[in-house]
Amino acid sequence: MSSSVFMLLSVRFVEENTKHMEKETGNISNTDVTTVKKKVLQDLSINNGGGLVNSWVNSMRACSPTHLKSLMKQSSWLTEHPPALDMFEEILHVSEGKQIVMFLDYDGTLSPIVDNPDRAFMSKKMRRTLRKLAICFPTAIVSGRCREKVYNFVKLTELYYAGSHGMDIKGPAQGSKYKEGKSLLCQPATEFLPMIDEVYQKLVEKTKVTPGANVENNKFCASVHFRRVDEKNWNDLANQVGSVIKEYPKLRITQGRKVLEIRPIIKWDKGKALEFLLESLGYANCTDVFPIYIGDDRTDEDAFKILRDKRQGLGILVSKFPKETNASYSLQEPDEVMDFLQRLVEWEQLRSGA
Repeated sequence: MSSSVFMLLSVRFVEENTKHMEKETGNISNTDVTTVKKKVLQDLSINNGGGLVNSWVNSMRACSPTHLKSLMKQSSWLTEHPPALDMFEEILHVSEGKQIVMFLDYDGTLSPIVDNPDRAFMSKKMRRTLRKLAICFPTAIVSGRCREKVYNFVKLTELYYAGSHGMDIKGPAQGSKYKEGKSLLCQPATEFLPMIDEVYQKLVEKTKVTPGANVENNKFCASVHFRRVDEKNWNDLANQVGSVIKEYPKLRITQGRKVLEIRPIIKWDKGKALEFLLESLGYANCTDVFPIYIGDDRTDEDAFKILRDKRQGLGILVSKFPKETNASYSLQEPDEVMDFLQRLVEWEQLRSGA
């Protein structure tokens, strides 16, 4: 990797991780930002770019359950992020008199995490639960996947769908009592579509030498999945991704659970999608709305933080392992998510006499 390419990717990496630090710790001073940037650049200068690739891979490992090390004892973590099922009555109490609006991630939340992302099917029981949920409350799926792919998994016209980490939002096709007369469509990164298609093709060609590598075109972003790749080849695969993205300064790389995401450098994420949908529903700056966001990945933290900073609604992290999170409550797996949603539906039906 040439020095100029390395510096370009390093600056993008530093900006992304400085932003992540701000999300984790709140606002930090200009002096702290400078210190963080210098430290990260020093760390990345090792092996002329090797440090950058290692940072991507290590960050991805940190998001992977098989590598998670408890930041604290499980019991302490559960004290700070108690199970949402155990605290159900408390959640109902704090939402009393307010309009609940549901936001749900897809992979790892409504469906189990699987090796082949094309096989991430949710159960028929989960689909029935979602249909009932959408009758009771405005409900949106917010995913890193292409919006059309998520819809093909869910197949419910009553929901709002926000794909590509919220860069592709569309309102219910039919069946929602919360739908306004005008159609809802938000695509803030349309200008990047040709670039993402081009990068996707290059990534497919570049990564085909790595067994198990899977590149997914999610329309406004691209995903390189590491889930079926032998871990000893992770650094090689990350190098391949970096060698493609170096030519595209308007794109950035972020990490998730065994995935590298290639996204446009715009100020838009799942948190922005949540705010846009609340505004579209007429709940901007309202005190009588109670958003509940359920998700399992680092990208969902953008939405969790919005809710925590505004002291509005709550976030629920889906994880069997302790993680740093801005969520208030926890659930362990999609089955528990379904149980939580079913209880919400039953409570609303009883309350409304349905």
